[in-house]
Formats: sequence, C-alpha cells, structure tokens
Amino acid sequence: MVIVTIKEWDTLQEIPETITSISQAAELTGLTEDTIRYYERISLLPYAERKANGHRFYSRDQILGIIFLTRLKATGMTIEEMKHYRELSMQGNSTIPIRHSLLEKHNQKIQQEISRLMETQKIIEYKLNHYRDLSTNPDLSDTNCNPTTPSTNPLF
Repeated sequence: MVIVTIKEWDTLQEIPETITSISQAAELTGLTEDTIRYYERISLLPYAERKANGHRFYSRDQILGIIFLTRLKATGMTIEEMKHYRELSMQGNSTIPIRHSLLEKHNQKIQQEISRLMETQKIIEYKLNHYRDLSTNPDLSDTNCNPTTPSTNPLF
C-alpha cells in the first residue's frame, strides 16, 4: 500500500491509496459524513464508487480533491463557485487558463480579507495595550484608546 503525506497543505495526515469508508473519508477531510453525502448529492463531489455491499470507497485523488474544496470553502468561495471550478477541472487541460484566472481572482479576495483582518488586529492590539496601561496606571478619566482620534465614549 502506498501512503502519501500531505505537507504542502499543513496537514500531516497520511492519505492511503484507497479509503474504504465514508467515515474514513470524513476523518481525513474534516467534513462530516452527512456533508460528504450532501456534496455528492449537489454534484460538488462526484459520486463515490461503491463496493458490492453498496458502501462508498474513495481514491487518494478524490480525498485530495475534497481537501482542496474545503480550503476553497474556508476562504469564502461559494458552493456555486466551487461547483463551477470542479466542472471546469472535469473538462480537462483545456480549461487550465480559466481555472487559473478563477483562482487568481479568489486569491486577490483572500488577500483583501487578510489585509482587512490585519488592520482590525492592529486596532485590537492597540486596545489591549491601552487596557494593559490602564491596569498598571489606572487613570479612568483617560478614555482615549483610538490611535488616531481621542474617544469621547467611555465604553470604547
């Protein structure tokens, strides 16, 4: 049995060549079994192959594809956008330029969100420092905790 360790996605999971159950697929992908079934039902994922007893089984490539979709979802890509991306990938190499463009646009959205979050983090860090200063030198009449403009609201 060949086992692949996924390091490039910061998951130190070992992915076997064949995943023999939906519960194992759920464990490897971080999704619930119900979510995997739902994604199959709405054609976000291809239907899994079935054993003679009707139970699903998955290939390593299918699991890697599911993990990639979870990353797209975690970064705000909609299910419809993910379905479109998957449909394009099913069409083969001729759609690589379109997929590249879609991922480039999505990456730009991610970068904008990261910038917004970093700015918010700076404000929260400023506020935390202000509270630390107040705890060591309590001057409750000083409500200035805005880095650029004095605050007139004592709650903030």
